[in-house]
Amino acid sequence: MELDLSPKLAKKVYGDDGGSYHAWCPNELPMLREGNIGAAKLALEKNGFALPRYSDSSKVAYVLQGAGVAGIILPESEEKVIAIKKGDAIALPFGVITWWYNKDDSELVVLFMGDTSKAHKAGQFTDFFLTGANGIFTGFTTDFVKRAWDVDDATAKALIGNQNGKGIVKLDANVKMPEPKPDHRKGMVLNCEEAPLDTDIKNAGNVVLLNTKNLPLVGQVGMGADLVRLEGNAMCSPGFSCDSALQVTYIVKGSGRLQVVGVDGKRVLETIVKAGNLLIVPRFFVVSKIADPDGLSWFSIITTPNPVFTHLAGSIGAWKAISPEVLQAAFKVPAETEKVFRSKRSNDAIFFPPPK
Repeated sequence: MELDLSPKLAKKVYGDDGGSYHAWCPNELPMLREGNIGAAKLALEKNGFALPRYSDSSKVAYVLQGAGVAGIILPESEEKVIAIKKGDAIALPFGVITWWYNKDDSELVVLFMGDTSKAHKAGQFTDFFLTGANGIFTGFTTDFVKRAWDVDDATAKALIGNQNGKGIVKLDANVKMPEPKPDHRKGMVLNCEEAPLDTDIKNAGNVVLLNTKNLPLVGQVGMGADLVRLEGNAMCSPGFSCDSALQVTYIVKGSGRLQVVGVDGKRVLETIVKAGNLLIVPRFFVVSKIADPDGLSWFSIITTPNPVFTHLAGSIGAWKAISPEVLQAAFKVPAETEKVFRSKRSNDAIFFPPPK
C-alpha cells in the first residue's frame, strides 16, 4: 500500500489555561511511524508553565514564536536556565529534563522534532512528568516517597497531591521563577535567524545549517537541521539526501508549491504547503519547492548530524559533473540540446530567483 505523504497539521493532545500541547499522529501521517520520527508543538500563554519532564526520544526544539525561559538539565549536570526567543534551535539528547515558562503577553510556541527509534511508540513522543496529576510522584505510595526523599508524612502527601495540573499549568503572576543566565546559552542554543548564512542567493533564498560545528550537542541527538527561507516566487532546486537520511519539514511561514518524485520517476506528491504543515520526504526521493509571492520558510530536521544533499539543478547540480557524451546518450538528444541544457543555471546554486 502506498504511503500518504500529504502535509498534515498538528492536533491538540492536552492543555488548559496555561497553554496546550499538540502532536502529529502517525495514523494520519504514516511516514512518522515508517521513519521513526516524532513531531509536536508546545504553546504557552502568559504565565504558562510546562512542568518538568523527560522524554523517551532525543529531539531538536525550535522556537516558532514568542520568547520565554527554558530549564534544561543534562544527565549529571547543573540546571541551565536559558532565555529563548523566536529562531532559537536547541538540541535535547536522551535523558535531558526540561521545563518551559512564558512570562510575556505574547504566546510562546516551540516545535519539537526527533527520533523515536527507541521510543515506546514508533512515530510518537512519550513524556514522563516529574510532577503533576500524572507525574511520577503520584505512582508511588506515600511510604516510598517518605523513604526515598527522607521527608515526613505531611511533606510526602504535599509532594504527591498538591499539584493537580497535568503537563501545563498557569502560575500566579506573583510566582517568582529563575532568571535566565546569559552564559548558559553558550553551546546550548543557536539562533537560526541570526546565525551566519551557509548559503545566500540574491533575490532567491538562504539557508542556515545546524550541525556539529555550530551546535555540538546535535551529535548526541544524532540529527542535523536547517532553516530555509525562499524569496517570493523563487525556487529550491530539485534534490535529495544522498546519505539515506529522512528529511522532516515544518512550514514556518508563507506558502508554496511542492513536488516529490520517487521510484520509477513517479510523482508521489504535488501539493500546496502552508504555515503549520508538516511533511516527511522518504529516503532518496527528490523534492522541489516554489514559493508563492509572499515567500516560503521551513525548518527541517535530517536524521544524521551532518547531512549531505545532492542537487540536480544549478551550478553545483549533479548534471554538471556528467560528461556531455553521457548526457547526450542518456537523454537521447543531439549535442546542441545537451549544450543548451548544460549552459543553463551556471551561476545559480540551490535557489533560483523568479523568472524575469
